[in-house]
Amino acid sequence: MRRQRIPGVAIGVVNKGDVIARGYGYANLEQLVPVTEETIFQSGSLGKMFTAAAVMLLVEDGKLALGDPLTKFFPDAPLSWNTITVRHLLTHTSGIPDYTTSTFDYRKDYTEEQLAHLAFEQKLEFPAGSRWNYSNTGYALLGFIVHRVSGQFYGDVLAERIFKPLEMTTARIISEEDLVRNRAAGYQLLKGEIKNQQWVAPQLNTTADGSLYWSVRDLLAWDAAVRRRAILKPESWEQILTPVRLNSGKSYPYGFGWSLDERDHKPLQQHAGSWQGFKTQLSRFLGDDLSIVVLANLAQADPSRFVDGIAAIVNPALTVPQPAPIDEVEPQVTDTLRHLLDAARAGKLSRAEFAYVRAGFFPDAANAYKQELEKLGQPSRMQLVERRELGDDRIYLYQLTFTGGTRYARLGLAPDGRVSAFSLRERP
Repeated sequence: MRRQRIPGVAIGVVNKGDVIARGYGYANLEQLVPVTEETIFQSGSLGKMFTAAAVMLLVEDGKLALGDPLTKFFPDAPLSWNTITVRHLLTHTSGIPDYTTSTFDYRKDYTEEQLAHLAFEQKLEFPAGSRWNYSNTGYALLGFIVHRVSGQFYGDVLAERIFKPLEMTTARIISEEDLVRNRAAGYQLLKGEIKNQQWVAPQLNTTADGSLYWSVRDLLAWDAAVRRRAILKPESWEQILTPVRLNSGKSYPYGFGWSLDERDHKPLQQHAGSWQGFKTQLSRFLGDDLSIVVLANLAQADPSRFVDGIAAIVNPALTVPQPAPIDEVEPQVTDTLRHLLDAARAGKLSRAEFAYVRAGFFPDAANAYKQELEKLGQPSRMQLVERRELGDDRIYLYQLTFTGGTRYARLGLAPDGRVSAFSLRERP
């Protein structure tokens, strides 16, 4: 906490049936209110798994099907949306761009209709089912679909059919005007100083891409429900927790609102969230009968560091391996990365070199990389530390040594050899 300068954290651990929930630091710095196991945090995208559960409840009710095209629910959507299904939204394979970019007006109180029409106006990034790309827009649309087919606001569906039966007693939709007991304040670091989170329009805090309040106790109740496969039929849980299969036949490690990874060659089901000065994560290490919940009230917090540290204490075999150099058998890939770094530093990254460009990469990420690389200069060493396949792409991770420190560059190449991903981070 001290290293990350996080005001407050709530942590829950379920280790082979033993449950621990603790609060650390402050929920509110101005009032010096301590975090407890009852402190209310915002969910961020960790709420997506609840949207997925609500959709599957309606599938079981026969009110919609995973193969239904979006034009069934949005008759005024573009014709190109006729190939996009509910399943594509759940698995982030729709091709609909993410609306949460720097050009979006977070101070405008959009209606559901207005947000849907904003999505209609966006050019699809790829044919439905051909790629995976995280899309908050897709999950916001799922909330609108839940509303249209059930006749209830999606938050009311969650309250009646998930939160109440699972005794998630303080879980609810975000509301700025309601009096919410034990509500934490969200914070951000600006120029090294802790500041309050920025305000967004009330309606944007009710969308199904991650607009929930809850405590660590609520999420421990949810973890218990997932363990016993409550609320939904076994076949619904099976679909939720199965990696999506792309059009090519390759799988991608994401289900319906869950990332499906591995640690120590055993399944790891998890998701994280980030919104309005809050960071969250729920990780379930299935082979070790271990679940970890971390809720933090700082935008720059990294809950995964808490999760990984706790997991390694419980079982050292769950320690995240440190990056180590591996043989470079494709020198042309290293040349491609070197070219991208030079182009980024010079502010000359070109869309033409990318097989796929995520919404917001140009100009936001490109400008940020330009500024960072101008300060860092040329790397004195570039070492390949990971090579793997992810969906249809080949993913490479390089450790870069600069005079000013170490960075990790991630490069993705599509089947045609063009760039599908490029990022620069301080941690792997």
